[in-house]
Amino acid sequence: MIEKLMYRFSRPVVKTYTKSMLKMDVQWHEPFPAGAKIIVANHPTTTDPFFVASLASHQVFILINELLFKVPVLGEYLRRSGHIPVVAGNGKAAMDEALVRLAKGDTIIVFPEGALSPVEGGFCEPRTGAARLALMSGAPVIPVGIHLPLDRVRFIESMVEGKVEIGRWYTHGPYNMTIGRPLVFRGNVENHAYVRQVSKAIMHHIIEMAHQSRGRMQQGPTAMSLPELY
Repeated sequence: MIEKLMYRFSRPVVKTYTKSMLKMDVQWHEPFPAGAKIIVANHPTTTDPFFVASLASHQVFILINELLFKVPVLGEYLRRSGHIPVVAGNGKAAMDEALVRLAKGDTIIVFPEGALSPVEGGFCEPRTGAARLALMSGAPVIPVGIHLPLDRVRFIESMVEGKVEIGRWYTHGPYNMTIGRPLVFRGNVENHAYVRQVSKAIMHHIIEMAHQSRGRMQQGPTAMSLPELY
């Protein structure tokens, strides 16, 4: 009940913010399918989870580094919204919770890089969590590619358990996203080589979508957005 209330409160706030503060250019290759799905995206800034979540017209659950749950105010919001902390050394707990959500038909958001993208641009090597979720649940994977001007990123310090953590916040300016077609993967999740292969395939699609987002930003806002069908 609390999760739904937080979603109903926060969604219009995030939507208003993205429309007023971001020059958001979103291109859809295909609308989100109904039912369980795994949205995957690259991760240039700390604020990406909120902007990616704003693409959906329904409640989503994001796998997020546990450190953000310890940031004052933000952490309390994340907990009450039902998002899933990923604890270093205990990824299984996050995976199990995500699988329960997918079995209920929910939407999960994962950032396969497992950390923020390189500060100078580009992408990190993918971790295997998204691939394992896809293989274990059978849910389709939706690649999302983000591109933004790195010179507009703001580095903001937060005190977390007595230590200074530096976040990369994007508060205003152009922000492009491209949403790809659903991908479905089948196979043995115990085959580690195959899981790594699926992880690389997922990241390849994300990078392709990010390059499309970059291309539009270089050319100017020409993308056509589709209405939220689900």
